[in-house]
Amino acid sequence: LYYVGGSDRRLSLFENCFPIPDGVAYNSYLLMDEKTVLFDTVDYAIGRQFIDNITSLLDNRKLDYLIVNHMEPDHCSLITQIITLYPELKLIANKKTLGLIEQFYNVDMTERTIFVGEGDSLSTGKHNLKFFMAPMVHWPEVMVTLDITNGVLFSADAFGSFIALDGKLFAKEVNYPRDWIDEARRYLTNIVGKYGPEVMHLVGKVLKLDLLPKIKYICALHGLVWEAENFPYILDKYLHWATYTPEEKGVLLVYGSIYGNTESAAFALASKIVEKGITNVSVYDASSTHVSYLISEAFKFSHIVICSPTYNLNIFPPIHE
Repeated sequence: LYYVGGSDRRLSLFENCFPIPDGVAYNSYLLMDEKTVLFDTVDYAIGRQFIDNITSLLDNRKLDYLIVNHMEPDHCSLITQIITLYPELKLIANKKTLGLIEQFYNVDMTERTIFVGEGDSLSTGKHNLKFFMAPMVHWPEVMVTLDITNGVLFSADAFGSFIALDGKLFAKEVNYPRDWIDEARRYLTNIVGKYGPEVMHLVGKVLKLDLLPKIKYICALHGLVWEAENFPYILDKYLHWATYTPEEKGVLLVYGSIYGNTESAAFALASKIVEKGITNVSVYDASSTHVSYLISEAFKFSHIVICSPTYNLNIFPPIHE
């Protein structure tokens, strides 16, 4: 199994919405079995690198299967190029996926698509793949693929993160609690945060089917690869985020201020909270902090204080957002 994705450090806003000062990775994986299998494509921004990676690895071999776990354009933008390069390939997809492919690209792949549903399997030679539906994590067509042979879960957007890879591929190769967890939380809570019940359904499905002992690696479509020894850490975080359970006892204090008066009140309140013995306090100015960071922090802390002046008989706009 080879990593054939890449990192993007030129993009300033993910989904043209969320700041990514440390970039982002678009992950894709190529399985070299008796049949060759590509798991998803990437964003068009790194298309040249992606095509180079695949053609170099395959050399003169053909690509037999393209598995589409998620149809968001940052993971499917190269589908037509891959079909052009390897016209004999077959798509592995569910019924909802094919509808999106036809809408996005105006190509008819019906005759070359192998449809899969909940629990279906596919043999590629030595490897046996199993498919599970994960709707609304975070698009309606999302599914995940488990390679039973190697114990690799291709988890779509679940367990992903912002941040470019910088040559590192595994979570154990970085100081995750120090350097990555804030961006992993910001990624999950802003993009998938409203779908907590759906995330829990997917996690519950893995546990109910007793799949967890079979999983040795989690390969997400963004971020680093997780190995079994690190599962408890990231699963614990996901269970907190998906059930809206605070990670820490502390106070998030967000204020908006037009002329500085509400700011003064917020600082005074922060001091009073600390005097009461709660030192885990984070204060943010909503006018100078992107809302995605505030949403992430809201998932982290047990208590939230929001201070707003009145603006045109309503909430101050940055606070309203």
